Amino acid sequence: MASTVRASKLGGLSALITGGSRGLGLLLCARLAQRGCRVTIVARDPEELHRGADWVEERTGVPVSTVVCDVRDEAAVESAVREASGTMGGLDIVIANAGVIQVAPVTSLDAAAFDDAMATIFRGTVNTAVTSLPHLRRSTDGGRLCLIGSVGGLLAVPHLLPYSCAKAAVGTLGEGLRAELSGDNVSVTTVHPGLMRTGSHLQAEFAGQPSKEFAWFSALSGTPVVSMDAERAAERIVQALERRRTRLVLTPAARAAGLAHGVAPTAITRISGLAAHLLPQAPSPAGAVAAPVEQGHNIDRSALTWAERVRRWGAGLNDRAASRYNQQVPGPPTSA
Repeated sequence: MASTVRASKLGGLSALITGGSRGLGLLLCARLAQRGCRVTIVARDPEELHRGADWVEERTGVPVSTVVCDVRDEAAVESAVREASGTMGGLDIVIANAGVIQVAPVTSLDAAAFDDAMATIFRGTVNTAVTSLPHLRRSTDGGRLCLIGSVGGLLAVPHLLPYSCAKAAVGTLGEGLRAELSGDNVSVTTVHPGLMRTGSHLQAEFAGQPSKEFAWFSALSGTPVVSMDAERAAERIVQALERRRTRLVLTPAARAAGLAHGVAPTAITRISGLAAHLLPQAPSPAGAVAAPVEQGHNIDRSALTWAERVRRWGAGLNDRAASRYNQQVPGPPTSA
């Protein structure tokens, strides 16, 4: 059902969102469309992109443009930004949201996992930011650039190390750009969300003991209080863009964790070490790479035993979010 376009200082502006075909990115597209923005969604999967565009139009009554693009490819990003700017008569808002999540003990990963996270999350953000800056500088409203970081970039999270490293780099990039562009026509907002109920567990990649990693991650990221409703998170991010805020940390747990790490980093690192011992251990000796990575939607949930019971305790909301926010993978049903 289409929703009413709401009055906003963003009304009439043009916006581009990378990683906008599902999850948080999709909700940001809808929130901007509701505010009267002309939206271009960028993602690398054409079918998912088409479904996402239909979802936004059905929800808001506002048609959106789409561009297929892999943010890891600098030339492709330049082409996508140029196309969006040409179609919409310029760019006023750019949100760099594209990313990947790998969940595994570090001994079950190799250097390629870190390369993939850095290429998609950090290099993809750099490509998007650097390419869009000349267009944002020409915005008559004053350009707005938003980088989506994570609480995982404020402190290292066990079993999410490649993700944490890449998000930490995004956070530094956001702070540096804000400082260097302080006298420019562009504001930079860096957002550090905590856990959100977006259904991303179906798109995440799991290694080590994939079914057990899937169990704890999907349960924790779907548990109320610990995690945040994705709709509310998207609204808070768009409000931060409206106000040109420098930094936004979402969820009380994320704010507390970031503050505690800043005040007592050694103590927080020790606590993280204790938490790591409670998570599934690598099935192979330290330094040996375990079984291949599996995506969440391919995990055989019927084989989860005790882990399935843990998953069901907190993952119901996240499973429903996956259906709502275009995270489900279409096609023949799997054992999940």
